[in-house]
Amino acid sequence: MYFMALATDYDGTLAHNGLVAASTLSALDKLKRSGRKLILVTGRELPDLKEVFPEIGLFDKVVAENGALIYTPASEEERTISPSPSADLVDKLKKRGVKPLSVGRSIVATWEPHQATVLDVIKKLGLELEIIFNKGAVMILPSGINKATGLAAALADLRLSPNNVVAVGDAENDHAFLRAAGLSVAVANALPSVKETADLVTKGARGRGVEDLIRKLIKLDHLVMRKRSRGVLLGTARGKKVYLSPVETVLIAGSSGIGKSTLATALTERLVEKGLQFCIFDPEGDYDGLQGAVPLGDTSSAPSKDQLLELIDKPDTNIVVNGLALKVDERPDFFAELLPGLGRVRYRTARPNWLIIDEAHHLLPKKREDTRAVLSLELPGTVLITVHPEAISTGVLRLVTAVIALGPKAKGVIRTFCKEAGLEAPGNIPTPKGERVLLWRPRDGKKPFTVKANEPNQSLKRHSRKYAEGELDEAGSFYFTGPKKAMNLRAHNLIIFARMAEGIDDKTWEYHLRAGDYSKWFRHQIRDKDLAREAVEAEKNKRLSPKESRKLVLEAVRRRYTAPATAPEK
Repeated sequence: MYFMALATDYDGTLAHNGLVAASTLSALDKLKRSGRKLILVTGRELPDLKEVFPEIGLFDKVVAENGALIYTPASEEERTISPSPSADLVDKLKKRGVKPLSVGRSIVATWEPHQATVLDVIKKLGLELEIIFNKGAVMILPSGINKATGLAAALADLRLSPNNVVAVGDAENDHAFLRAAGLSVAVANALPSVKETADLVTKGARGRGVEDLIRKLIKLDHLVMRKRSRGVLLGTARGKKVYLSPVETVLIAGSSGIGKSTLATALTERLVEKGLQFCIFDPEGDYDGLQGAVPLGDTSSAPSKDQLLELIDKPDTNIVVNGLALKVDERPDFFAELLPGLGRVRYRTARPNWLIIDEAHHLLPKKREDTRAVLSLELPGTVLITVHPEAISTGVLRLVTAVIALGPKAKGVIRTFCKEAGLEAPGNIPTPKGERVLLWRPRDGKKPFTVKANEPNQSLKRHSRKYAEGELDEAGSFYFTGPKKAMNLRAHNLIIFARMAEGIDDKTWEYHLRAGDYSKWFRHQIRDKDLAREAVEAEKNKRLSPKESRKLVLEAVRRRYTAPATAPEK
């Protein structure tokens, strides 16, 4: 499920002439039994609402007095989120003949045509109040209090994000909370202005319209979400904006150093803008210092599962889970152990809205037989990032709904994905040029096309300690073999590389030096072009002795990675 709650207005939306039909109550009950929450958002005062709507206990939260009062039916707890009405205001309105006049815990309400008198009294008293209209009703509330602020308070209690809420209403005072929700719906009898701004308009009026909406949510939750015009902005194609749906499973793949992390960083910035929670599983420290996210774990301490779940429970907190302290072969187990708890949170709240899994071939490997069983769920709002799509669990690849391929080998990425997922590869695959990427949605029947992807605003620095002290996988490590392949010494980080380089014989050192192996490793695996350039200078200078060339290369490594913290960062 993506939509975890329904927030509905009462009069004119749920109710007709103050009463809710039995069929509407039945539909609400069915929605609640599907695991979703029900929130009633109304301008009515609570005593009045309880009298006309005895079934109020069906709702998990009630936002009354147009946002000023939060009521929990299960515990009968009431909580105001704004000050009580001014006694002077009430007294002056009575003296000015304003009738009827209703005074709630925070709201003061009357009817047209008394709005002119109300405004005059507010000005003369110098009060910070505002008037909200609702089909002839005139509601007076503290400035900034409306149905949206009330809904936000109720959602905070429920640990839900407004992005995962469907809001339905019909009148002027509903605009605020409709705009705040992930999906806004107007019933057929709604005012024209409400219909114009809503994402969807029901065919039925009032309760019948709500019933129609509930049927769609239960059967077509993700389909309803996909019909929205806005998702996460990827970039532009042929002058049009291209979005990723909040319920897509995305594969980002391409050769090493081609810009996969840069693209993912740009996506996180769009998520922050939209208030969508994300969690990045970062096995190799590539997202160190990511703006708008809380880091969890580092090179010396493994991330805590309990702390992660505690952070995820806060809808406005984004997390980067740094797995550098875990050995490569420990990472799949860590991820597999975490998934059940994460799955329960997503089932209950649909958060984190986006799960970004870098080095997905490490965390969801094909060789792990229980990967698909561990998942045991679909992956809406998930980004899988990898150099090796063929090494990811086949069951996971079959969940992918969008493939983003980068670099000159993008065509090969699409073909590899199709082979592994058991799909027929599309014909006429274009080659992305420059900063463009290749996007293909295998389920929509359309051809792949190129997109000019957005660039991130932040310049994300790679974590130098990852390469200095971390553990690169076997493919990313350096191997000292010598000219006759008499040895096979693996250096899985730069510290080990420097130690081994100091201890090997001159012939072995020079063999790799003249073959350009050091600069190749620095460029393609360490991904440091400047370090690679310094190594090339030593590799091409044949006048240097083995001792001199070794000194130049190792000094460059230590200066950039293993020197004290005052050294310039990569």
